[in-house]
Amino acid sequence: MKVDFWGTRGSIATPGTDTERYGGDTSCVSIVDGDVSHLLVLDAGSGIRRLGLSIDPQVTHIDLLLSHLHLDHIVGLGFFAPLFRPELTITIWGPRSTTPLLDRLGRYLSPPLFPVRLRDLQSSYQLREVPSGPFAAGPFTITAEAVIHPDPAVGYRVAADGRSVAYLPDHEPALGPAFPSDPAWTSGAGLAAGADLLIHDAQYTTAEYAERVGWGHSSVDDAVAFADLVGARQLALFHHDPSRSDDAVDALLDHARRARRAGEVVAARQGLPITI
Repeated sequence: MKVDFWGTRGSIATPGTDTERYGGDTSCVSIVDGDVSHLLVLDAGSGIRRLGLSIDPQVTHIDLLLSHLHLDHIVGLGFFAPLFRPELTITIWGPRSTTPLLDRLGRYLSPPLFPVRLRDLQSSYQLREVPSGPFAAGPFTITAEAVIHPDPAVGYRVAADGRSVAYLPDHEPALGPAFPSDPAWTSGAGLAAGADLLIHDAQYTTAEYAERVGWGHSSVDDAVAFADLVGARQLALFHHDPSRSDDAVDALLDHARRARRAGEVVAARQGLPITI
């Protein structure tokens, strides 16, 4: 299973900030496993534009899993070139809500916010809300669960050939009643249990988080505590603060590696491939 990072920020990076190494695009991750005709994409932040321009011509089907519909996670959707390729089949999955997924995405992909409507897309696409249990997407088995973040939001577990990736890009498990001591009461713990790779929100320092409790994001220390609690083999710090420079992310990575009890830690950056 090969994981590629196309966008790793919580929102577009602040102009003038040194983000050359980690990048300034918002959340987007792709996964392939064996079958090169099938591509799995996690979120449609601004990073999905570059992914769309580099997709292997052998790809015939794409499953796009949206964790939630905040703008930084869907802003790149209208610029995703495969949506305009008639030979491609694309399934867009999103969290359940009282409002249909078509209506929610249609608010963005329609004038005056965007010149092209969903109905004008040239690919063969369908919109589906994630089911309550595991479901298949090409070679992958996907599990989605609601997690702590404002508005309907889910995390994902992607499994194939005995390997697994947990994707919790916007997540605040510290709001749980027993964090970090009891997985049974911890948001997202079931999705991430024993994952080979955990991609997790790490937007804040501990001091920053103290002033932003309830905003739906995690400190680096809480991301590490969550990874240790669920026994994830490797943790990828994700959703970097848009004002954070490369050097500042490096410093937080060093801190996280010292804090982790067992397992590897990396800081997700655009262009980083991870094979598990």
